[in-house]
Amino acid sequence: MSKSFGLLARTINQRLKDLSAAENLAMMRTLPAARCHELAGDRKGELAVSVSTNYRLIFEPNHEPIPKKEGGGLDWEKVTKIRIMEIEDYH
Repeated sequence: MSKSFGLLARTINQRLKDLSAAENLAMMRTLPAARCHELAGDRKGELAVSVSTNYRLIFEPNHEPIPKKEGGGLDWEKVTKIRIMEIEDYH
C-alpha cells in the first residue's frame, strides 16, 4: 500500500481498522476525523470516509436488499457489511 499511496497508507489503514471495528455504519459517524458520508449524483448509493483533504475511501453497503428506513434513506444502524470500491481523489 505504501508504494501506491505513500504517506496516505497509514491513514488508509486506520480507516480500514475503524470500519472493521465498527458494529454498524452508524458508529462511523462518531469518528469526526473519518467524516463518513453518503455520496450524491452519479455516486448515489456509495459512501466515503476521509483519508486526506482530497482523498476518500469509497465503499457501499454489502447487503441484499440494502437496509432502508421506513421513510426512505439508508438505515446506517443496520449496515453491518460493506464492500470497499476504491480510494481516490474525486474532487
